[in-house]
Amino acid sequence: MCRHVGYLGPAMTLAELLLEPVHSLLEQTWAPNDMRGGGTINADGFGVGWYRPDGGVARYRAAVPMWTDESFRQTAADVRSGAVVAAVRSATAGMPVTPGACAPFTDDTWLFSHNGRVTGWPDSLAKLAARLEVVDLLTLEAATDSALLWALLRQRLANGEEPDRAVRELVCEVVAAAPDSRLNLLLSDGARLIATTWTHALWVRRAEASVAVASEPFGPEAGWVEVPDRCLLVADTTDARVTSLSELSMGER
Repeated sequence: MCRHVGYLGPAMTLAELLLEPVHSLLEQTWAPNDMRGGGTINADGFGVGWYRPDGGVARYRAAVPMWTDESFRQTAADVRSGAVVAAVRSATAGMPVTPGACAPFTDDTWLFSHNGRVTGWPDSLAKLAARLEVVDLLTLEAATDSALLWALLRQRLANGEEPDRAVRELVCEVVAAAPDSRLNLLLSDGARLIATTWTHALWVRRAEASVAVASEPFGPEAGWVEVPDRCLLVADTTDARVTSLSELSMGER
């Protein structure tokens, strides 16, 4: 499975956030500590999305291990941002290894990442996919479960749903259609981080004027709190709220 990170707070370089800390996202590409459900490294590509000072979204993705990409090291040393979503990828067997398959996905407003897998893919999500416009299906960035989840979530957001509700309802629908899926989702608009835990681990750390979420803690150990399984986290630089998703599992209704 993958590892992802979200950060909101004072601007820092991408290198300071992703490459330099103890057990950084870079280190998690070859030495993750908590890969549940398969995989030992995260070497099938990576992506980083960040919000520029003008509010626009920029992104860097590559279908190579993060540790091999010298161009990214140079970019990471130069780029500063106070709102970042990043992920390193361990591809599910049979799925493509291309830049377009790497999170974060974006529509130039939101950044989205998925750590996990949808069971029974692609058949299990055929009915949900049928709700999308044909053009949205034809323009998926990759033939992967994560890219389809992003299209389904993007549809909800475009229809005016509140982002926390949109994420919550998407998890509900996918669990009903594909039981035993692993659905750690991460969404940001540059002001909020909205994340779910569904089988995989997620940690949150709040500090003065900043918040970080991560599949595995990085940097100083102090302050990290594990988010319980089957929960929704909504966080910004002043608050972090966790609510249960358990009642959304069709098997528990």
